[in-house]
Amino acid sequence: MSFTTPDLCDEFAAELQVAEPVFRDFGGRRAFAGPIRTLQVFEDNALVRRRLETPGQGCVLVVDGGGSLRRALVGGRLAALARGNDWSGVVVFGCVRDIEEIGETEVGVKALALCPMPAAKAGAGLEDVRVSFAGITFDPGHFAYADENGLLVARRDLILHRP
Repeated sequence: MSFTTPDLCDEFAAELQVAEPVFRDFGGRRAFAGPIRTLQVFEDNALVRRRLETPGQGCVLVVDGGGSLRRALVGGRLAALARGNDWSGVVVFGCVRDIEEIGETEVGVKALALCPMPAAKAGAGLEDVRVSFAGITFDPGHFAYADENGLLVARRDLILHRP
């Protein structure tokens, strides 16, 4: 899979949502794409772990953490789980930690910021629901495309439909 988000914008502008430029890249893979799976949590990453322990089949896990900057929702162990279970990437509307480990893991990780504080482990949250942040909406089953230039969402797989 070879793409850049600027090229996708040039070819499919009318079909794309473009996220506001609020994310930083932390993962060892800078470009990633795939069908979207979602979680909505707040300062609790038990559901994140549970989901990343399942086969990702090339999907992108989108975690709406409410934009909290007080607790990290993904760290080195969860990034390794994502890679080991074939997740293409993780987008976190919140924080990550253990950036040295995440950076050495061949998985895409975008997040708002860093925070050394761990998340709670109660398991509160929602799975596979529509979430909105950074000016766009993420629906389970739609497609995410991310690289160092930005983050895009489309209703269909645009890579298969490129000339």
